[in-house]
Amino acid sequence: MSDTPVPIQFALISHTNNGKTTLARTLVGVDVGEVRDAAHVTIFAESHLLLKTNEGDTLQLWDTPGFGDSVRLFKRLAMSGNPIGWFLREVLDRYRDRPFWLSQQALRTARDEADVVLYLVNSSEHPRDAGYMPAEMRILEWLGKPVVVLLNQLGPPRPAHDEQEEQTRWKQHLDQYKIVRDVLALDAFARCWVHERVFYEAVGKLVDESKRAGYARLFALWEANNRARFEEAMRITGAQLAGAARDSEPVEADEKTFLKSAMKVVGLGKNDQQRQDRAMGVLIDRLNQNIATTTGRLLALHKLDPSEAPKINARVSKNFTVRAPVDRAQAGLLGAVVSGAATGLSADLMAGGLTFGAGALLGGVVGALTAAGAAWGFNTSTDRNRTTMQFADDFLQTLLVGSILRYLAVAHFGRGRGNFVEGEAPAFWQAEVESAVAREAGKLAGLWQALREEGEAGKAAADVEAIATTVARATLAKLYPGPA
Repeated sequence: MSDTPVPIQFALISHTNNGKTTLARTLVGVDVGEVRDAAHVTIFAESHLLLKTNEGDTLQLWDTPGFGDSVRLFKRLAMSGNPIGWFLREVLDRYRDRPFWLSQQALRTARDEADVVLYLVNSSEHPRDAGYMPAEMRILEWLGKPVVVLLNQLGPPRPAHDEQEEQTRWKQHLDQYKIVRDVLALDAFARCWVHERVFYEAVGKLVDESKRAGYARLFALWEANNRARFEEAMRITGAQLAGAARDSEPVEADEKTFLKSAMKVVGLGKNDQQRQDRAMGVLIDRLNQNIATTTGRLLALHKLDPSEAPKINARVSKNFTVRAPVDRAQAGLLGAVVSGAATGLSADLMAGGLTFGAGALLGGVVGALTAAGAAWGFNTSTDRNRTTMQFADDFLQTLLVGSILRYLAVAHFGRGRGNFVEGEAPAFWQAEVESAVAREAGKLAGLWQALREEGEAGKAAADVEAIATTVARATLAKLYPGPA
């Protein structure tokens, strides 16, 4: 294997307004270029560094101006080798139709420099309706480079077989163009790093043999970066779950008076339940703060704005169903807590109790947890004559499901037009996560209690992280069969 560093370049090409810059942002991981719903937003070819190894290998991505009048563009390129073509390009087009001239320049650069051409199409339209495609395929043939077609604008994540059907439809249509070497799904708005792995693996097979060793080093770097990011995400997730299992809140001691004792005797004393409810409310508020912090850390880890945490948690909550014996309203409120969407509680949690606003919300959450029996939501324990409240095992298992759904939502948070996108956390994810969690039921039994015991807490915390990792990997494997 050659150790000589090699430069590799991909050229990203498409019809205008098909989403090249949004995909470039997703691959590069930063907000490059300008994005808006209009034609010819990108007017210059822009180069972005995707990867660079310690050996000096580089992988560059060129974002080019979109094709407009594809038929006229092909005719002009076909004339480029004669004096008339040169005059039309360098005199007429350059000064009278600058976007058209820039498109020609970008294509010449792609022909001279690119190793692989990435041709982006709008997957939401039927391939037969893309009337511009025959002319643009002739342009791609003129480039003389291997072409990979990328299906963009796939919409929200769907079950694997549905996406496979759409990919097959495009492959069958594109079989007539020999220049096309592969067709891949790679959406700029809702994608996971698993999609990107398939992309890098497939495109690597098309790189010239002389550059394969360098590409192998680049691909190994990409895998190492994503493996480290996944492991760190699971460490963050596991730490949040372990913290919730260990967390406890003491129930305020009852102030013994003759009057209170007399009221209890005749059944009028309700202070015990009020004190327990207050302790439950403090636990829930602390849980929400920790979930918000965890979501922000996951977003930052994935090069996204941590302030988007409420939007991520809101999407998880929207499609999250609590599997507890409570009514629909209670389940919705409880789902907001488990997903981390019930934010802003701490501002209303006062030192001496709850204000009306927070008290109403927390009271509803506590009611949801205790409506079917306190054991589902909270455990009550007495240590050294002091009563404390902690989250119950069943609740923590539901919290594990919510945590994996949150990770999936962040990992699919394609940068697109910036930080805000719609469509993550589809409902079918929950069934896959719950199935993976159920397979770990034997390991989970007794694990939550071990976290609460000082001598076992360290090993148990590592076990929680390991189970979260196993569940996340199993879910990704089920959502994307084959590549993971």
